[in-house]
Amino acid sequence: MEEMEEELKCPVCGSFYREPIILPCSHNICQACARNILVQTPESESPQSRRASGSGVSDYDYLDLDKMSLYSEADSGYGSYGGFASAPTTPCQKSPNGVRVFPPAMPPPPTHLSAALAPVPRNSCITCPQCHRSLILDDRGLRGFPKNRVLEGVIDRYQQSKAAALKCQLCEKAPKEATVMCEQCDVFYCDPCRLRCHPPRGPLAKHRLVPPAQGRVSRRLSPRKVSTCTDHELENHSMYCVQCKMPVCYQCLEEGKHSSHEVKALGAMWKLHKSQLSQALNGLSDRAKEAKEFLVQLRNMVQQIQENSVEFEACLVAQCDALIDALNRRKAQLLARVNKEHEHKLKVVRDQISHCTVKLRQTTGLMEYCLEVIKENDPSGFLQISDALIRRVHLTEDQWGKGTLTPRMTTDFDLSLDNSPLLQSIHQLDFVQMKVPATPILQLEECCTHNNSATLSWKQPPLSAVPAEGYILELDDGNGGQFREVYVGKETMCTVDGLHFNSTYNARVKAFNKTGVSQYSKTLVLQTSEVDIKKLLAVAWFAFDPGSAHSDIIFSNDNLTVTCSSYDDRVVLGKTGFSKGVHYWELTVDRYDNHPDPAFGVAHMDVMKDVMLGKDDKAWAMYVDNNRSWFMHNNSHTNRTEGGITKGATIGVLLDLNRKTLTFFINDEQQGPIAFENVEGLFFPAVSLNRNVQVTLHTGLPVPDFYSSRASIA
Repeated sequence: MEEMEEELKCPVCGSFYREPIILPCSHNICQACARNILVQTPESESPQSRRASGSGVSDYDYLDLDKMSLYSEADSGYGSYGGFASAPTTPCQKSPNGVRVFPPAMPPPPTHLSAALAPVPRNSCITCPQCHRSLILDDRGLRGFPKNRVLEGVIDRYQQSKAAALKCQLCEKAPKEATVMCEQCDVFYCDPCRLRCHPPRGPLAKHRLVPPAQGRVSRRLSPRKVSTCTDHELENHSMYCVQCKMPVCYQCLEEGKHSSHEVKALGAMWKLHKSQLSQALNGLSDRAKEAKEFLVQLRNMVQQIQENSVEFEACLVAQCDALIDALNRRKAQLLARVNKEHEHKLKVVRDQISHCTVKLRQTTGLMEYCLEVIKENDPSGFLQISDALIRRVHLTEDQWGKGTLTPRMTTDFDLSLDNSPLLQSIHQLDFVQMKVPATPILQLEECCTHNNSATLSWKQPPLSAVPAEGYILELDDGNGGQFREVYVGKETMCTVDGLHFNSTYNARVKAFNKTGVSQYSKTLVLQTSEVDIKKLLAVAWFAFDPGSAHSDIIFSNDNLTVTCSSYDDRVVLGKTGFSKGVHYWELTVDRYDNHPDPAFGVAHMDVMKDVMLGKDDKAWAMYVDNNRSWFMHNNSHTNRTEGGITKGATIGVLLDLNRKTLTFFINDEQQGPIAFENVEGLFFPAVSLNRNVQVTLHTGLPVPDFYSSRASIA
């Protein structure tokens, strides 16, 4: 139960949740803490002014743009954290968890009850302290967010199991032990706070004050508050909307926005989601069991490394003693080498133990929390958080993926001592492979270029006695600039793709082993193919590049088809880069579920791989859903255009580096105006997608006829 405690604490105040509310991003926050982190936005950012002007905000979060709005389909509900033009000038404080807490716009009310009833300032915005997504509140303010009754019940049971002394709920710093509880206010008071906040006069004189222990019992026996509809506060939830994934009341079905949606019985969906969460927990439980066994294996490895180290040291001492006094001076140095290897192995294994222990603790805490949630008998409250919990369980299970439960270090020591030389060679005694390898030789007859790719081959000198563990191949930038590493490994041949057309490159290679690196080989000059400027295009055949893609990208069809294993957007690049000419390629949508926002375009090699394409200044993209599209670069959204994609749609990308423009097409029709102008540099075809999308790449295509004719006329 103790490992579950992190799940029960507010990320703002660091204490157990009090009257938690559920934000649209599925995270929780205390109602009082929510008021403390409200930020007032300017009038131009309000929902009403945006509806009047029809304009959007450029830094809204792309995942939720036009999908989670509380006002209309044309307005987006989320924005990037801290991205408002009207950041408050009042100095902010920090909570125990490091979250920025802005002072409230009005003086704090004197009592707990009045805090919940105080009005929220107009045009207020709240930012989730966990995922940093922002939401502009409507006229209902914080009342528009549902209460998390299930979380309250879990916290009550947890606190009862801890049997902690009841503390005053109104002390500002160190809470004192409570002396009374007001049954009407449902608040525990110490004597000073009771005299200050609950005087025995006026309307409060009729309230009944009881001892804390009796208050805890009465609170436990009192009926749980029933979750009510956020749109119709007097109605209880009676059905579950399948499309919106939330409980609704009968008025929502008759006159609200759920009137045309598919709904199911609340009890049936409650049982179904409980079953799904239980099934998901089974898989996570197996991972936790494997992790515990893996920790036992790692701890055994520590013991085995200790034993092998002692054995190796004893063997080394025996060999050195056999060589009498001349070996004693060398013995100390060799022992130092062994001890260094010993400490390195222990450090790697202990670091892995620490990392795995933390992950196991988090996993166990989530499991215990989910098991407590499953015990809840409030269908409505459970369904408010079940989807988010199911996703968290699946994501946590995915984190225990391949390689996580595999040792990073072996227990064996791979050092071997050569004691065969005669006594006169004792001063040369050393471990094997203590010399730098010889300089490799480039094999000119096997080195060549094709289009914008270069293949290089090399070998070790014939009489080299010291083996190399690997090689480092370096190329310059094709313009006489600095060298950069393009390959590190054991192979003696490498093909480098994505070079500039019609450019001259210098290449060199060096070898390395545990001792160090060799000298560079002689420099080889390479010339890539020319581009036919008269035709304004250079037809290129290429596939997606597994080497530079995010690890969540899944490849098939000879690297021409890609999808993703994550719900978050991941970026994959093409293997060929372009710096001159006109280039056109297409992508067909093989799978499109749940209306995600895949992005298509071009990017530099160092683009961010774990966010949507276009979120940084290294990519130029068009992202599109089932209804419309936007252009995006450096997290700036422009040119919203009607018309989206479905399964089977074709997206065309036209990169004209002669005119320095980028244009997009959907099903052979140009989508919007020219997307970007004045684009220069080396660009790689790029796509970002999640597990709901699968696309296939088509290359070697001619430029569309109407564009070719227009370019020739120009």
